[in-house]
Amino acid sequence: QVQLVESGGGLVQAGGSLRLSCAASGRTGSRYSMGWFRQAPGKEREFVAAISWNDDSTYYADSVKGRFTISRDNAKNTAALQMNSLKPEDTAVYYCAAADKPTLNFLLRLARTYAYWGQGTQVTVSS
Repeated sequence: QVQLVESGGGLVQAGGSLRLSCAASGRTGSRYSMGWFRQAPGKEREFVAAISWNDDSTYYADSVKGRFTISRDNAKNTAALQMNSLKPEDTAVYYCAAADKPTLNFLLRLARTYAYWGQGTQVTVSS
């Protein structure tokens, strides 16, 4: 089992930045693909970004490409999502997720790929 805890959410004005962190604990000896998803009120959970388990390739939703950056620190068992140039439409609860086995990279955009999820952190961007 792996436990994930997100932090770093908050309220920011449009154009501002936030950095989300995800701390993993438990069975963290293996490398896992990590992802970030978000869910706005009344909408389905959507893919934001992912980083692969083997070569640290990164993948982004078109809506955040060029503004968000996903990273990981294997020594600290953490992942991060740096969010710049935030827009009101980025407002959502952001979730960190981890796969439980080696994963083909083209599956990283799918929520069903991930076995472990954090509790979420709220990001609110005011106009």
